Amino acid sequence: MNTDGDPREWLRAAGLRVTAPRVAVLKAVAARPHSDADRLAATVRQALGTVSTQAVYDVLRACVNAGILRRIEPAGSSALYETRIGDNHHHLVCRSCDTVVDVDCAVGGAPCLEPDDSHGFAIDEAEVVFWGLCPDCRTGEQVAPRA
Repeated sequence: MNTDGDPREWLRAAGLRVTAPRVAVLKAVAARPHSDADRLAATVRQALGTVSTQAVYDVLRACVNAGILRRIEPAGSSALYETRIGDNHHHLVCRSCDTVVDVDCAVGGAPCLEPDDSHGFAIDEAEVVFWGLCPDCRTGEQVAPRA
């Protein structure tokens, strides 16, 4: 799991060059897990001044490919990024405000779900998204759930 530590070390351990945009993106993801690329780009711009959205996408892609970041895509959402990797955790998503939170695997280790037929696949991960309303949306003024 990459939830603690120095992003420079994560990059070095993955064999990637340490650059200011890469470090800024990793710090942004660590500070705001489950953010999309546009939100991360805005955060990186606050830290560095100027950086293109394409550069942020390039950093995110390189870091996902290197195993430093995890990319999730809840239905109807842009890709979201997080530093919590390698533990096969799942997510809760609020249908109203789109809040995303981590939830640990309910039963056993990875992949924690056994399909009735693996069709010959060597399964190494299961992705589960639980949908509902967060506590704030349940008690506050409720917005109609997304379709």
